[in-house]
Amino acid sequence: MEDSQMDEGNVALETPAPGVFVPPSIHQAETLAGETYTHFSPVPPSLLPQTTATSSSEPQAGEPCVLGVDEAGRGPVLGPMVYGVFYLPLAQSDTLLKETHHFDDSKVLTPAVRSALMQALCTPASDLHASCGWAVSCLSARDIGANMLRPSTSAAYNLNAQALDATASLIQGVLARGVNVREVYVDTVGPPAAYQAKLARLFPTTKITVAKKADSLYPCVSAASVCAKVTRDAALEVLYEARLRGDGGGDGAEERRREGEEEEELSWGSGYPSDARCVAWLRRNMHPVFGWGPECRFSWGTAKDMLETKGGVKVEWPVDEDDENSRLTDYFADSNKEKDADELGTWFGTPANLEAF
Repeated sequence: MEDSQMDEGNVALETPAPGVFVPPSIHQAETLAGETYTHFSPVPPSLLPQTTATSSSEPQAGEPCVLGVDEAGRGPVLGPMVYGVFYLPLAQSDTLLKETHHFDDSKVLTPAVRSALMQALCTPASDLHASCGWAVSCLSARDIGANMLRPSTSAAYNLNAQALDATASLIQGVLARGVNVREVYVDTVGPPAAYQAKLARLFPTTKITVAKKADSLYPCVSAASVCAKVTRDAALEVLYEARLRGDGGGDGAEERRREGEEEEELSWGSGYPSDARCVAWLRRNMHPVFGWGPECRFSWGTAKDMLETKGGVKVEWPVDEDDENSRLTDYFADSNKEKDADELGTWFGTPANLEAF
């Protein structure tokens, strides 16, 4: 994977703020174990299928909704990539999100503003909580790397394929919960037309729009971007605090704390390879054999180069033998071999010749 580069201004906006709001989408056990998971918020009752006391027919579909999709953390070497979806009634998309709460692409909002918006969304008394639903899929760094580093004998599972599967799973999860999603807007992964065609085949009855800069064009995508970004920021904080406690810290972490090293200097920053704090943290905390913990994407060039050329121990793995073309008779002893060559093989009798089959 080619590492993403960012300028200093964007690195600052991508760096989690101290005391970031921890949303319910943070599953601490799974995060610390390096496991991928999905979280769905409760569906507002007003968006669920409606039943009437006088009707014995099927429940009527709920209010038509629009759903936005966006991600956070595609390029960093540290932390999860988080896909988020956000849905609400079509009629309220602009008024509630854009005019009342001023949602925008999470990359142009400060960490404090993103955190405040997410906290309002998770507060039961707020208008956002009453009218909107959301969900996230946290693709752990460990699983991203493992999927991208599959053996050559396995089918490739690159980041774009993982992103498509996460997107489809989230949309399907919202539909399965009874939400009447009529329109879906997605921030593009690769060429918009090809990605839109793939999603349209999966959801033929839903209007699908995939566009560049969708997180700036469509309020529901902006809101999905905020959900994904705040979840990623909080996940980074959970992982980093575990490192500081020594739950998964590298060699020397405890010694540095005893020496009173400043926490800011220890920080891994935004997690992007272009962030000097991130690279310095990786160097200081690299185990020569095992590298890092579940917070690191080992498939990224920064991590691979550091392990291979910056003090890591070279490990050579034996190539698995390919048994796909083996014949049944290959597992039987050759009768022409000398008796002493296969003493155990002849203990209970002479091996059968090929002609016996």
